[in-house]
Amino acid sequence: MGPRHRYEATLTWTGAESGPVRDYGGYSRAYRIDIAGKPPLVGSADAAFRGDPAVHNPEDLLLAAISACHMLTYLALCARGGIEVVAYSDRAEGTMVQEGGGGRFIEAVLRPRVTLAPGSDAARAEALHATAHRDCFIAASLNFPVRTEARTTVQPEQPA
Repeated sequence: MGPRHRYEATLTWTGAESGPVRDYGGYSRAYRIDIAGKPPLVGSADAAFRGDPAVHNPEDLLLAAISACHMLTYLALCARGGIEVVAYSDRAEGTMVQEGGGGRFIEAVLRPRVTLAPGSDAARAEALHATAHRDCFIAASLNFPVRTEARTTVQPEQPA
């Protein structure tokens, strides 16, 4: 087994300031996540579950983690492979289903849009998405499929 990395976060239910939990409709879902040395994250439940739609919910954070991990892994692979990336964006989407008293994600789709420097090998760059998916720590930890629908463009050569 390789090196271990440990992460810590402290979650505080800040909704208690609005009163105790007495019934499902009457309590605040607000929380704060503190990670040493970093700005706090504030969140709530999804609006569908009586949360505040103006702040992040756990489902948002999960999807953001999948997208960010894929990007960081992909960029590292490109850097190691000599592929010059000049822009990257992703429009990720996740699907969750409610079952019984809970729910679960059944899939996530990443849609990276990658722009490469002039003269780059787009096919080679596209192929690295499969490796990035395999090597992404977050995707490897999930029990649902993550698909990648990448689109790569190469900037045209600038006339001299």
